[in-house]
Amino acid sequence: MANKNKQAEFVKWFGPLLDALRELGYSGKPKEVSDKIAKNLNLDESFLDQTLKSGSNRFHNQVAWARQYLIWEGLLDSSVRGTWKLTEIGKNTHLDYKKSHALFLKWVEINQSARKNKSKKEVLNEQEENDPESLEFKAESNLLEVLQQTSPNGFENICKELLREHGFENVEVTGKSHDGGIDGFGVLELNPFVSFKVLFQCKRYKGSVSRAQVGDFRNAMIGRAEKGIILTTGTFTKEAEKEANRDGAPQIELVNGKKLVAMFEKVELGVSPKVIYEIDLKYFAKFKD
Repeated sequence: MANKNKQAEFVKWFGPLLDALRELGYSGKPKEVSDKIAKNLNLDESFLDQTLKSGSNRFHNQVAWARQYLIWEGLLDSSVRGTWKLTEIGKNTHLDYKKSHALFLKWVEINQSARKNKSKKEVLNEQEENDPESLEFKAESNLLEVLQQTSPNGFENICKELLREHGFENVEVTGKSHDGGIDGFGVLELNPFVSFKVLFQCKRYKGSVSRAQVGDFRNAMIGRAEKGIILTTGTFTKEAEKEANRDGAPQIELVNGKKLVAMFEKVELGVSPKVIYEIDLKYFAKFKD
């Protein structure tokens, strides 16, 4: 039990981190924030000097993980590199340990669900020994798993926002049952003179969408729109692809999991780009002699 508490030790910095940023004028450099927390709480120097196996400072690593959880919760802004900044919500949020722990449990559950090859203990062990910047969360594998963990209605609303970000207007989720599989609609404007209504269907799948399902969706479209889109976290069978492009029938755009991820990445919806540097060994080799 003691080991579990050790792994979750950074939870106690959630509230003090928010307080420190408020005192610093709502933003600050990482070390500046850590120093402010240490000063406010009168932390012992022997604790502040502890290091991880990697050699990095243990306390600052814990504060960095506290920041990461607060970013996930929408209390801190991660858009400016090298600066920790409160969001408008964060400015007015105060966390005691009970609230902090509830927030922690929520996000460690989400992280573990998004990384199914990792247990909760393994996820926490990574956070204990690594800083947030060193752990890679590959979008294509993990984003699809995150999307598959959402509720059916949640996935429909995510797709609504995604289509909006890609230029669709007046996008609505119908929320109606027995509507032939139509989950929503939107308007796509090609130019000031040409626009058309598009119906969409969202399938939170791990498997493949079949030919029959594509055909059913098209039948539901008839007389209501000229264009349709099926978005899925899974794939489409070859027969489904043929049905979607069948001659003489309204064409249906198919967005499989891989294309779905690319759409999220293009507009940076729910994902953030990360620059990774690789060591150029050839450059350093000439300095060995």
